[in-house]
Amino acid sequence: MVVDLTGPPPSILVIDMDKFVRLADSLSDLTAKISAVILGLMTILILVEIFIWNLFQKTTLIADEYSAYGLAAIIFLGAGYCLKEKGHIRITLVLGFLPKKTARFITFAATMITTGFMGYLWWYLFKMVKSTLGYESTSGTLTNTPLWIPQALMLIGAGIFFIQLVATSIKTCQAIKTQEEVV
Repeated sequence: MVVDLTGPPPSILVIDMDKFVRLADSLSDLTAKISAVILGLMTILILVEIFIWNLFQKTTLIADEYSAYGLAAIIFLGAGYCLKEKGHIRITLVLGFLPKKTARFITFAATMITTGFMGYLWWYLFKMVKSTLGYESTSGTLTNTPLWIPQALMLIGAGIFFIQLVATSIKTCQAIKTQEEVV
């Protein structure tokens, strides 16, 4: 059996890549909405803390701890959406002086390196959550919050960011051929 590798790629592969990119975009949109809800809940918690302190000189004892967990969750859950919307900081000074095709290739290479690094980071976050579950680690504060809960939110966000990076790598690779701007 001889396979012709010189012709155009099978259309099913292109369709599957497009479906993957749409799935990544949808997941990033979902985690951005979850991130927004967490931000709203953090705001309410901090306002309650301020209200209780000013009226009764009492504290919730959880506002600072849970706000820190919320901040970590927001950062990780929002990273994929930020990439999708081209909100991450990029240094484009050098790329602006290069020919467009070379700039696209360098952008693709940089995106692939970033994707590899994010996969590495996700793997170690996974190992951290797994060991936290195994040791039944808690926060050590009055709440004794199981640490796997905020860590799992970070893991999910890192996973969605990784998926969005893969989708961006696909878009950037396609842009080398189609001449369109991606990142």
